[in-house]
Order: sequence, then C-alpha cells, then structure tokens
Amino acid sequence: MNFFFSAGAEPGWWLPVDAAAHGAGLDGHLVLNLWIAAGLLVLVHGLLLEGLWLRRKPNSHHKADPRRRTLAFEYGTLLLLAVLFCWLTVRAERLWAAARCTGANLAAMQVEVTGMQFVWYFRYPGKDFAFGRTRPELVAPGEGNPAGIDPADPRGADDFVSSELVLPVGREVDLRLRAVDVIHGFAVPELRIKQNAVPGDTFHIHFTPTRAGRYAIVCTQLCGIGHFRMGATLRVLPQQEFERWREQKEATP
Repeated sequence: MNFFFSAGAEPGWWLPVDAAAHGAGLDGHLVLNLWIAAGLLVLVHGLLLEGLWLRRKPNSHHKADPRRRTLAFEYGTLLLLAVLFCWLTVRAERLWAAARCTGANLAAMQVEVTGMQFVWYFRYPGKDFAFGRTRPELVAPGEGNPAGIDPADPRGADDFVSSELVLPVGREVDLRLRAVDVIHGFAVPELRIKQNAVPGDTFHIHFTPTRAGRYAIVCTQLCGIGHFRMGATLRVLPQQEFERWREQKEATP
C-alpha cells in the first residue's frame, strides 16, 4: 500500500505529510477504499470478458439453468457489495465522529476560529482559561475587535486574538469554529482536518498535532469574490516555544 501512499514522516505520491495523531486512520481508510475500487474494476472487466467469451460458445459446458445462475451470481454479488459498502460507511462514520462527536479531553487546549470575508481570526483564552462572551454587533476588525468580544464580560479581558494559528506539538486541541457572514471551509490538509464554519452555529473539532512545522490553512468554500486570498498559517511549535509565544501575546496590549 505504501507504494502509492505514505502515512509516515515523508509525503507520499499524492497525499501531504501526515502531521496529526488521527491521520494514519484516515489515510488507511482512503487507501483501503482505493484498493477495493481497483479490485472491483478488475473483477467487472473480467466478468465482461467472460460474458463475451461465453457468447461465442453457446454450447459450452455451462449446463445450468441461466435463471439459477442469475440468482446465484448476480444477486449474490449485489448482496456482497451491499455488505461491503455498508461496512466501509460505518468505518468512515466512526473516523469522522471521533474528531467531532466524541468529547475532547478536558485538558485539551481551547482555540476559537472565526471566519469572515476574507480572513481567519484565532482567539485564545487568557490565564483564566475561559472565553469571554461575544456579540455579533461588536465585530469590528478595524477597531481591534475582530472576534466581537463583549467588554462587559470580565472573562474576556485577558482573551487575545491572533492572525495565525499557533499550537503546541503533542497536545490535544479543541477548535471552536464559527463564521460571521457566509459559510467558510476551514481545512489543513497536513492535519487531515476539514470543517465548515456556518453563521449562527459553533462547530467543534479536536485533534493532536504530532509534527512541528508550518502549514497552510485554506478556505474550501467559495465565500465571495476574495475567496482566493482567504488563507492563514498554522504553526506547530515545541511546547517551550509555544509558551514563549503565548506569553509574548498575552503581554501585548
């Protein structure tokens, strides 16, 4: 399988490097689907060739009733395919739900992601580890409040907002995604994460970065005329470097 794809430290032929703890499971499921599809392609063409060959020999050794052969072969094959694809669907749903529906660890770092035309903003809680209340009417990037933090809520006094997402390596992260104006698609291919941000809703996705580096954050939804420039940077740092970055941001007024 690794002839086509690599889930290790180095990128494969088509997949980017795997930099998340859950990446190996997703990559393995993708490879499994492709190998099954390739096997079915070979099988179907083999059956077509067999059918063409049998048409040339009407008095061949196949003496069975053709109706019985249809029931035993065609419907049996359909049943096996139905079971196979049901199993693949359940397996994919479990992988999907593991990053969204199951709760993140209570010690997971909380980061709020806000998408708006045409930029991403990332809000971190301060030393109280609690987000302050936000109000849509207070969103004002030009006035230094892109997240719409309510100044009347004391919990938001120590929150800070960054134009880049910075995370520590080896620690689980719980992202809260929301959008201000239209639907935006938050995606980081190397971390195998993709989730839409929808106005009026908050979606959670949790993961653990396993490889330090710099990765591109892209918007996968056509969100307007400036969609092409809606991107940001994710930096995954060793724990000590991340703590120094956080202290510097918290000290900046």
